[in-house]
Amino acid sequence: MADILTHVFRTFMSKTFTNNNLRVTPPSQTTCGGTLLIGEPSISRPLLLLAAVAAAETGMKVIFFTQTQIQSLPVSLQKCVPSLSPESLKKIKFCYPCRVEDLLQQVASLHESINLYPTPPSLIIIDRLESYLCSPGGSSTWGFYPGEQSLAAHLSALLCDTAAFLTQLLKQRSSSSGPCRLITSFRSEVDTRQTVGKGPTTDPILEVLDRYFQVRCTLDRDGSYEAAAAGLQEVWHVYFSGAGITQTSCNKDTEDSPSIDQEWKLLIFPDGLMEFKLV
Repeated sequence: MADILTHVFRTFMSKTFTNNNLRVTPPSQTTCGGTLLIGEPSISRPLLLLAAVAAAETGMKVIFFTQTQIQSLPVSLQKCVPSLSPESLKKIKFCYPCRVEDLLQQVASLHESINLYPTPPSLIIIDRLESYLCSPGGSSTWGFYPGEQSLAAHLSALLCDTAAFLTQLLKQRSSSSGPCRLITSFRSEVDTRQTVGKGPTTDPILEVLDRYFQVRCTLDRDGSYEAAAAGLQEVWHVYFSGAGITQTSCNKDTEDSPSIDQEWKLLIFPDGLMEFKLV
């Protein structure tokens, strides 16, 4: 389910920590499903753009939904892909729906307008899903639309249905085509807030999203001395979890087999270069 992100991590793996037995492989042609990227927008958005570019470099067509206009590629992306082909960038279509109603309409319209394109998209990316679910108003308080759980479920169901539809269309047009993947980032205020003297707090929106996105990719900033000691700007832990990981990584075919989560580290250098290390 997370083959696009793992393809990115393996492609841009740190040369210092690369395992000689590890091969960089293209995204799987058989797996499909959704991945939910949980973390700060400052790091999740560059990862989404890197995933879009890496997918486009393999020939995949990408639809990238975001509220924020992209004027230029971030420095980190330019450092990772200095020789980015203009033809690859043409495979990425950026869409800028301002409100959740606009996002719903544009995603739904993919069913209608797909015949206008010679090749259906193989990757749908939504940047900052919480910004579409969050109610407007300009106040500093964190608030969602009334009925936000139903709205989150409705939007997630539409996204998954659209990805399934495009997967079917891709297979009809070419037997060698892979499925349409779906990646969206989400910042959970509940999960990132530190509570003193309280047990773990659940996020009702995140619980809804987890029903539709079978893989969760969590970004957790490393606050230890490792970054400074290694001359790095930042170090992030990257954890994969969820039903999709369990299905693909469990060695035993039993219902009580434990989930095997995959862990990486994201190393960010002072010049903006991003590299990944398998833990």
